[in-house]
Order: sequence, then structure tokens, then C-alpha cells
Amino acid sequence: MVCVGSLRSFIVRTGNLKRQSSSGRKGQIGCFGDLDAKLLVSFPQKNYLGFRAIVTLMAESGTTTEAGAVAYTFPEKDFDEEREGGYASGGWKSEDGRLSCGYSSFRGKRASMEDFFDIRNSMIDGQTVNLFGIFDGHGGSRAAEFLKAHLLENLLKHPEFLTDTKKAISETYKKTDSDFLDSERNTFRDDGSTASTAVLVGKRLYVANVGDSRAVISKAGKAVPLSDDHKPNRSDERKRIEDAGGIVMWAGTWRVGGVLAMSRAFGNRLLKQFVVAEPEIQEEEVGEDLDLLVLASDGLWDVVPNEDGISLARTEEEAEAAARKLTETAFSRGSADNITCIVVRFHHDTKEKDNSSDDHQSI
Repeated sequence: MVCVGSLRSFIVRTGNLKRQSSSGRKGQIGCFGDLDAKLLVSFPQKNYLGFRAIVTLMAESGTTTEAGAVAYTFPEKDFDEEREGGYASGGWKSEDGRLSCGYSSFRGKRASMEDFFDIRNSMIDGQTVNLFGIFDGHGGSRAAEFLKAHLLENLLKHPEFLTDTKKAISETYKKTDSDFLDSERNTFRDDGSTASTAVLVGKRLYVANVGDSRAVISKAGKAVPLSDDHKPNRSDERKRIEDAGGIVMWAGTWRVGGVLAMSRAFGNRLLKQFVVAEPEIQEEEVGEDLDLLVLASDGLWDVVPNEDGISLARTEEEAEAAARKLTETAFSRGSADNITCIVVRFHHDTKEKDNSSDDHQSI
């Protein structure tokens, strides 16, 4: 990926959040309707050995609705004195204990950070919805940052989000791409970004992908990819590009017009005729055999095969620990890119354990 510019702040947006005044735990926040809040994680600009994550909750004014509180906890992190870059990580667990999530984002050997991610929880018509997104920028960070701020938010606002989720995802991807291009029409930049998102509505999981970030699940202990990287040398992608009048050529790797090493992306105005933001969407039922989801940028997948990624993540009980292990492993294996991943764990045995505990107490 091409790195241009310098990132001064990395903003972790977790959606509809509100400080829980009744809780004494430091760093604990919850989800309540439409209140908008952000977690700001600042990266020092100069070279450094340590990393300090400064987490600031900025609650903006707005109406609130009772949407079923879900507590998210972001504990303070130890600083790693041996890294040439630093990482931000955190996680949360749903109130009923059935879902947990961890994230880890690492600048690594890059001079700037062009990876972004978004994690949101919402209540729509009495239905709990969880959304996760990884956005890997190229040619600058502006496209990826725009997606973090708008893509999942736009999806939640789509009128057919619950009734026709696939249609809503497809239309939202294309509309957000158009919005970004409009916002950049008076600039000389030509940023682009991937997007790999997962939307959980009840027991239905929808994974959408544009670019070469990737989503992989653990099903019966085996790694199952839910996305297929959009590379120019993919036979169907090459045909689509050539049918549109473009060319795919070798320039160190296969590239669209000899420039871009992926065949679909947000942004990239100069190649937009060939490099589209139409997502490929896969749907999966979350059954008892699906216990894990990993979303990550290519900084991970370039050096960690799908099977290794799932195996490594399954060795950790906590989702955050799993996410950190994946980024650390990718860095130790020589990844020279930004590395960002989200690990989602599905805890199917929670109800059985709770019932067992209640029965034991009653005896």
C-alpha cells in the first residue's frame, strides 16, 4: 500500500455511547440510543519506543433513547518498550455475555497510520445490531478515515437495513463512495481505501468486502473465509476491468493500469471507471459451530494465513488478547504494513452455564 502524509490522531468511534454515572469502574461506558461519543486514541508524531493511548470520552449533546444498555470496558494498557511503533487495543462484552469483541491496531514499520476501524452497537425496532469494520487506506488516510466516520452510520440509517440487509449494504457502500468522491472533488489528492465489514442481526451474520482486507470465521474449529480479496489478477475481476476498457499489467505485482494493486476500492477517482466500490456480500447463520470472527487489514493476512489466524485467535480466551496476539504475530513475521484486526467471539454456552449456576445456588 502507498503511504502519504502523517496521522496525528486515531479516532476509535464506537457508536451510540453514554457515560454510565452509576458505575465506579474507570473507563466503563455504555450504549444508550442516539447519544454520540468518541474514544480518541492519540499517536505521538515523532519516533518513539513506547506508546501511550490517551482515551477521552467526548459526549455530544443530543436526544437519548432507552436502547438496552451494553457495557463496554476499555482497560488501561501497559506500554511495550521494545517496539519501534505502538499499538492501541481494547475490547468489550455484551451484557448477556453472549458476544465479546477485541481490537488491536498497530502502526508497525510505517511512518504513518492509514488503517482505521469502527465498532458499533445499536437497537433498531427492538432488535440488537452489532457492526464491525476495518478500513485500510492507500495514497493517504482520508478515504479510510471518511469510511470510519460514515460507512456504518449510513448503513444504520438505511430504510431497508432490517428488511433487506444485503440490499442496504450494497447501496450504502456505493453511496458512501460517491459521498467521499464529492467531498474530495476540489482537491488534488486521490486517496482510496478498502472496507471489510461484518453486521450481526440476531443470528444472521452479513460480511461485505471491497478490496484486500479480509474476514475469516472459525466454524467447527476450521478457518472459513467469508471474503475473497479483490486482486486485479482474479479472473473475474480482470474480465470486469478489461470489459470496462481498463488494463491489468504487471508492475512488481498485478495492478490496475499499472498503478493500483487491488481491483475494488473506495475513492481512487482517477481509476473509478475500473476500481468500483461494489461489495461482495456473504451471509452466514451463527450456529453453535461458529465461535469466532476475525476481520483484519492485509498487514495481517499478507504474513498470517487464514488457518494460522484462526488457530492463534482460538488459543486466547479473551477477544482482546486474541486481537493483540494476531497483530504481534504479524509484526514478528515481518509485516511491513499497518496491522489492524477485530476479533469477535460468540459464547454459545453462556445460557447453559448461567442456568447451571442458578440450579446449583438453589440447591
